[in-house]
Amino acid sequence: MPTLAAGPRVRRAAAADLDDLVALEQRSFSSDRLSRAQYRRHLDSDSALVLVASADQRLFLGSAVLFFRKRSAVARLYSLATRPEARGQGVGATLLEAAATTARRRGSRALRLEVRTDNAAAIALYERHGFRRIGRYAQYYEDGADAWRYEKTLD
Repeated sequence: MPTLAAGPRVRRAAAADLDDLVALEQRSFSSDRLSRAQYRRHLDSDSALVLVASADQRLFLGSAVLFFRKRSAVARLYSLATRPEARGQGVGATLLEAAATTARRRGSRALRLEVRTDNAAAIALYERHGFRRIGRYAQYYEDGADAWRYEKTLD
């Protein structure tokens, strides 16, 4: 895959993106995957937002799933997926910035997420973008792996 010169574009996902979202999920994660039914529900929900990053209209490079709760000032970044061959090219960083901007616009004062304690690349990305570790969940993932909990304050 060529290096992204201008960086990916981010937009809100639509129902027509369902097949591509599921395919990206399958390529990005070996477990704890979002199902087709979950994506369909999130695409139609007022309390969820699915973002996609692409270099062109045909190729998804990454996605982000955000959750919002009524009367809560904290948004949750539920999932951040990057196509394996696009990792290290700014896709995750672009999606993180878009997620924070979107959460801020919706009135959130903080953005939280969970990440596997053994996912050093994701942890480094989150910490570079102002997330700070606030907790740990034991046996959080399907395979029994622990998770760190992170939070970023949104100005």
